[in-house]
Amino acid sequence: QVQLVESGGGLVQPGGSLRLSCAASGSSIRVNSMGWYRQAPGKQRELVATITPGGSTNYADSVKERFTISRDNAKNAVYLQMNVLKAEDTAVYYCNGVWPATFGWGQGTQVTVSS
Repeated sequence: QVQLVESGGGLVQPGGSLRLSCAASGSSIRVNSMGWYRQAPGKQRELVATITPGGSTNYADSVKERFTISRDNAKNAVYLQMNVLKAEDTAVYYCNGVWPATFGWGQGTQVTVSS
């Protein structure tokens, strides 16, 4: 059973940067494609970035060229570097498995972009 803990969120001004971390425990995630999701107030949760076990990445159009997903299989962790943040990036961010397994949701980490 994999448990996921997200961290690294906070309040940042438009144009700023944050780096989110997702620590997995209980079992290895090395064979899983992993993703970062976000949920803004009043909106459905959306998938914004994915990374395969081999390191191939994919991004939603809304974050392409600004966000970078990465993973460290030795640390059983996934990261999301977010640059040039915009007000519309404000949301709770979660990581989870994409394929072949999804796991229980963590508590997420709040990202607020505001001046």
